[in-house]
Amino acid sequence: MKHLHGSCHCGAVEFEFDSSAPVPFMRCYCSICRKTSGGGGYSINIMGMSDSLRVTKGKDTVRSYRAIKDKNVPKSEQVLCQNRYFCPTCASYLWAHSEEWPEWIYPYASAIDTELPVPKQMASILLENAAKWADPRNIPGRDAGNEMFDKYPSYSLEQWHKNHPDI
Repeated sequence: MKHLHGSCHCGAVEFEFDSSAPVPFMRCYCSICRKTSGGGGYSINIMGMSDSLRVTKGKDTVRSYRAIKDKNVPKSEQVLCQNRYFCPTCASYLWAHSEEWPEWIYPYASAIDTELPVPKQMASILLENAAKWADPRNIPGRDAGNEMFDKYPSYSLEQWHKNHPDI
């Protein structure tokens, strides 16, 4: 278990949590991550324990956003995805939380101030939604030997860490 600290860019929000899965190895290329937080065309989340999350500064300022999973379906069938928490002053995304998995939070690796382990390999997920300019399959030599998935992989963030205990 690793205790991690994070913050937004302007310093208005600071938080901490415990993580047994702190390696930032998985890039998500879904349209929601790409549009809301992925300047490189993707976002990277790690995993933390919800009950350990403490907002140590700016708790009352934190806001959240819930995106629609698929805007192409009729409004009556639309499903909202997880809450994405951010600083309203500088717009830094901080962590995500899903009611589907209440025991976990998914902090954005870019918001973590504690030094994180360097992944020995990367995984790119939801590539079926990747912008062509960001899709690693279109960039020669980029991510050679790393895992690529059009959808979600068969393993979770937690399972990946269990399969890579040497990190």
